Amino acid sequence: MRKKLGTLGRKLAEFGATNLEGEIDPHHMHAFERRKAELHEHITQLQKEVAALKAEREATKRHIPFNELPEEDRFARLSTQSKHFIDTIKMIAYRAETAMALTLREKMARYDDAPSLLRALYSTDADLLPNPQEKTLTVRLHPLANDSSDAVVRYLCAELNTTKTLFPGTDLRLIYESVSSQNP
Repeated sequence: MRKKLGTLGRKLAEFGATNLEGEIDPHHMHAFERRKAELHEHITQLQKEVAALKAEREATKRHIPFNELPEEDRFARLSTQSKHFIDTIKMIAYRAETAMALTLREKMARYDDAPSLLRALYSTDADLLPNPQEKTLTVRLHPLANDSSDAVVRYLCAELNTTKTLFPGTDLRLIYESVSSQNP
């Protein structure tokens, strides 16, 4: 439908921009009338197609009841064990985020900004630098929007480094660094 509406808009603009230029003689007038008639016919056809598409869209159900779905398109519910497992993962992630927010709040002037700072931190770029000889994996975080956020992130990095956490499935110790301009 968008494609048809775009074509219709272009044809309407072309129809409006088509003018009789030059002298008014029968040859130019005949060509002008033929061109305008062709455009008008094409516009009328496009308007009918758009109207038919709109009617089809309005007739289409917005929601399909589960029992009307074909068998191959129905989704399977999670087993109880799978649901418990996923809920456990969500709970662990929530607790980890809450702990990080509490750590950030130790250095923040406004306590309520910790969750938004964490969201910004999660979406920022980072470099991963493995060093198998020293058995470390350095996570180098890129600067955030302002220096105060970078200072809080540097504090969080220092706190996380004290845990000496190993990257799962390896013997590489995680080291967090901030690449901000005012690194201590």
